[in-house]
Amino acid sequence: MSFARENILLVGFMGTGKSSVGRRLARKMDFQFVDTDRVVIEEAGMDIAAIFERHGEAHFRELETAALASLAVRKLCVIATGGGIVLSERNRELLRELGFVVCLTASEEVIFERVSRNSQRPLLQNENPRETVSRMLTERRALYEEAANLTLDTSLIEHDEVAEKIASEARRAFSWQAQL
Repeated sequence: MSFARENILLVGFMGTGKSSVGRRLARKMDFQFVDTDRVVIEEAGMDIAAIFERHGEAHFRELETAALASLAVRKLCVIATGGGIVLSERNRELLRELGFVVCLTASEEVIFERVSRNSQRPLLQNENPRETVSRMLTERRALYEEAANLTLDTSLIEHDEVAEKIASEARRAFSWQAQL
C-alpha cells in the first residue's frame, strides 16, 4: 500500500482516544497535530453543540467534509477526526488519500464509561444514551474498518502505548513506501 502523503489519520467512535492518542503520537513522530473538530469549530465560529442545535447534523457533516478536504495540502500531520466522519463515502475516500488511517476501537462498556463523563456530545443528549452508543457502534463498525489500514483496541492499554504502536506501524508503512 502506498500513501500519497505521510500523514496519520485517526478514526473511530467517540471515546476511543483519538484526540488524546493523537497529541501523544504527534509529539512522538514530530508531526503537527490537527483535530478536524477544532477545524470545524474555528471555521464555523461556534462549538459543535451549537452547530447541531442551530443548523443540524447534516450541516455539521458538510463542515466536517470541508475541514477534511482542506487538509489535503498538509503532510507530516497526525489528524484526529470526529467519530462520524466515516459516514460519508467521500470522507472515507479523502481519509485514504490523506495518509495512513488508524481505527481506534474500544469495548462498548469502556466507550460508554468514557463518553458519559462529557456532557458536550450532541448525539448523546437523549433519554437513552447507552442505547444510542450501542446502535451507533453497530452502524459504524464496518465503515471504520473499511477506512482503516490498521485497527487497535484501546480498551485496556494506555494512550502512550497506543501511540507507540501506531508510530511503529506508520514508520514501517512509510519506509516501505519509500522503497518503491
